[in-house]
Amino acid sequence: MANILHRIKAYLYDNVLTKDNPNDFTARTVSERSLNVQQICQAAVSRGGADISASSMEHATELFLKEMAYQLCDGFSVNTGYFTASTTIRGVFDSPSETFNKDKHSIIFQFNQGEKLRSEIPNIEVNILGVAESSAVILQVTDVKSGSVNDLLTPGRNLKIVGSKIKVAGEDASIGVFFVDATTQARTKVDSSDIVTNNPSEVMVVIPTLPAGTYNLEVVTQYGGGTLLKDARTATLDKILTVV
Repeated sequence: MANILHRIKAYLYDNVLTKDNPNDFTARTVSERSLNVQQICQAAVSRGGADISASSMEHATELFLKEMAYQLCDGFSVNTGYFTASTTIRGVFDSPSETFNKDKHSIIFQFNQGEKLRSEIPNIEVNILGVAESSAVILQVTDVKSGSVNDLLTPGRNLKIVGSKIKVAGEDASIGVFFVDATTQARTKVDSSDIVTNNPSEVMVVIPTLPAGTYNLEVVTQYGGGTLLKDARTATLDKILTVV
């Protein structure tokens, strides 16, 4: 029997990503919070008993990550044991002589779990808290230009947003699709004319002209099925999106 060291909580949501069974659900973990490098290094010292200071560990980690990024940009693959990373080119080349075109092709970095991280899975206990309350939720977004899921944004191109009860409805100025700068909290609203598809389980928008940086995605709506709700609901993607 596995030694349970970790516990994850999750709620169930209607599964809108598959069409074969209209009555099935998908589990979504309840994230306590997002940890940065500094916080992880501090925890390694206070909880894990690391034999160096948190600041020294943070400095070394930042050096490692910077060098890892450099090597990935030169086309090398990385295997840390905990995750693998590689550089991938997206897009179609129509002939053997066609060269890379930034307007047609894109470069993305792919990360996957490694053996050391995978070996921890038997030590995790999952506690299903039941079906989530009936509210708007964003389950997944796809940058249509790059094909990136829950990661990259290509300004001026389409973003497919999949979720539950995310149809944009309501006349108040607070209603709409917003990209929120993760650093400054500045909010950029998608023009209503740039909402290409507007359904309860799928919204397609044209990504605004956003500067390079990281963003949270929000859908604010009064959609409540057949009627408008009195108060707006906000669905926030639990992943950070990046404009490079």
